[in-house]
Amino acid sequence: MKKTKSILFILLLLILYVYIASITMIPNHIVIFEGENLKIQTLFGVKVKTKNSSNIQLELGDTLQTASSLVENNENKIGKMNLSLNLFDKIPIKQVDVDIIKKTKVIPMGNAIGLKLYTKGVMVVGMSEVQGENKKSFKPYENTGIEEGDMIIEVNDEIINSTKELIQKVNGSNGNKLNLKYIRDDKTMQTSIMPIKTLENDYKLGLWVRDAQAGVGTATFYEKETGNFCALGHAITDVDTGNIVNIVNGELVSTNIISITKGKKGIPGQIKGTIETGEEIGNVKKNTPFGLYGKLTNNVNKLNLNSEEALEVALREEIQEGDAEIICELENGKKEKYHIKIEKIYASNSHDNKSMLIKITDERLINKTGGIIQGMSGSPIIQNGKFIGAVTHVLVQNPQEGYAVFADMLIKQMREVDK
Repeated sequence: MKKTKSILFILLLLILYVYIASITMIPNHIVIFEGENLKIQTLFGVKVKTKNSSNIQLELGDTLQTASSLVENNENKIGKMNLSLNLFDKIPIKQVDVDIIKKTKVIPMGNAIGLKLYTKGVMVVGMSEVQGENKKSFKPYENTGIEEGDMIIEVNDEIINSTKELIQKVNGSNGNKLNLKYIRDDKTMQTSIMPIKTLENDYKLGLWVRDAQAGVGTATFYEKETGNFCALGHAITDVDTGNIVNIVNGELVSTNIISITKGKKGIPGQIKGTIETGEEIGNVKKNTPFGLYGKLTNNVNKLNLNSEEALEVALREEIQEGDAEIICELENGKKEKYHIKIEKIYASNSHDNKSMLIKITDERLINKTGGIIQGMSGSPIIQNGKFIGAVTHVLVQNPQEGYAVFADMLIKQMREVDK
């Protein structure tokens, strides 16, 4: 009897945990287009109301008896909507703010571009022992709390913007303790560290740091009305830590494609280009999980953009499995459309940039690249005369296949950045 009660108690706790976790996973802020259906997965006993306490229409979910979907047609309702989730219609448990944004048209790009990104402070990418002037080894970073991926932003209350500035501060310390301010997971922390004097008569912290990133990718779209652009469809991450690089600003520059390395099973291909002599054509404002965003500023004519080629952004409900096209530049100044097939659509995915499984079917592209290669991320996808998304990943074991992100997610991210 006691064993049965214990089992029932554990099951009750497990159900309660799943229940609370499901509510916690509902986002506090949702962005949708005008005319797009708003869906929120809830559980038994949870009622959804608008701020004025009127009940919202609920429909029973298809997969779970306890699940329901909040569905409301928001056509011609641009603005904000505030929702309240209540337990048994009595106890408020969560507030959800909904932004309803206007549909837009964008110019799909597909241009090969160069990127120069500048970080806020310097990122710690590694640690190593320091040999002191007495030939003993030291770990000055031990017990400081500093970890790989942290961004050092201040030394002794003075802002640090580059590796060079950090080195100057350390060498100017004369071995005195330094107070550091750094950022981890959007939280600002402080610590102190003692520089070690080396045989070379300089000072070191034992930290390997980096202050900038550069590379080549593909621009996705341009919104003429705002001057905004999107590129890559995924974040730039640090090669050593894997963390998203937190930038202060950056530059979008023209690039010169040097060569194409074809992708093979297990070996990703690559577009190789140089940006050393590239002209600045835009400013990068934000590095996000769904790509880089900013504004085109100079020499926009170099991109050969045509306003008449602007396309409506498709809602994910409009995307179909089957034929589509991507646009990319594999030769300098020459953008082309290539045939692909959308193999699977993950319509409910709003948390990452793997929204669609795609396959390259165009023999011309397969002959040139072997499929999807590094540098093609951000290539816009067109279907039925609408912009539906962008290439984001390649499946290394089969370079002809990869993932793409929904266009609506890119636009919603752009609006968030623009706030």
